[in-house]
Amino acid sequence: MDYLQSVILGIVEGLTEFLPVSSTGHLELARHLMGLDASAFSKSFEIFIQLGAILAVVVLYGKRLAKDLEVWKRIIAAFVPTGLIGLLLYKVIKNSLLGNIHLVVAMLVGVGLLLVFADRVTKGRERYQDVNQMPLSKAFLVGLIQAVSVVPGVSRSGASILGGMFLGLGAKAAAEFSFLLAVPTMLATSGFELFKNGTGFSGGEWGLLAVGFMVSFVVAMASIRFMMGLLPRYGFMPFGIYRVAAGLIYALVFLR
Repeated sequence: MDYLQSVILGIVEGLTEFLPVSSTGHLELARHLMGLDASAFSKSFEIFIQLGAILAVVVLYGKRLAKDLEVWKRIIAAFVPTGLIGLLLYKVIKNSLLGNIHLVVAMLVGVGLLLVFADRVTKGRERYQDVNQMPLSKAFLVGLIQAVSVVPGVSRSGASILGGMFLGLGAKAAAEFSFLLAVPTMLATSGFELFKNGTGFSGGEWGLLAVGFMVSFVVAMASIRFMMGLLPRYGFMPFGIYRVAAGLIYALVFLR
């Protein structure tokens, strides 16, 4: 990996982490297009640069994270099942799932169809317009659904948003809860990756990680604002259609 590739992957991470289109899936496809091998470092890189995207959430939602105890109760309730399942399946995820392009393409299309379905079915049925109105038991279920995103191509934000919408959150509230839930989820994922492999990185690799981190942060700030501006007018339908189209085009053009 060189610095240009680090910048490209940082842009991809920042653009896609909080949109329900699968950041891991897009990183896998981008790496495949650039001819980068699924090496141990490239897999660690994809996990680590999520920290840049987390920083964007902390900056944009810092006041609520600092003062709102009720939202933290729901974040913790949702994080527990996600964290436990992620920890148990860490080796399977990194050794068997990451790098599987065919799985990524299948999940892009499948979850895209689910987003289109959810956007139609849940419209007008929202019971909670704010995260704090949602019972803790339902927050736990959102976290359980988010755990499915250990499969590359599913999308962490896509899974948590779908879970929130089917459990009664309005589209905006579901998106905001997904952003807030990302903080402990991605901190745990990236922190565990650093603990496991950080001492093995060379000086040059730390430089690549730093570049990817900063680019991811800047782009994620813009991506979150874009999504929250789009939702009131169009809902999640455009993201579902995009996922299906991206998966099918990639399969037809690059996997023949």
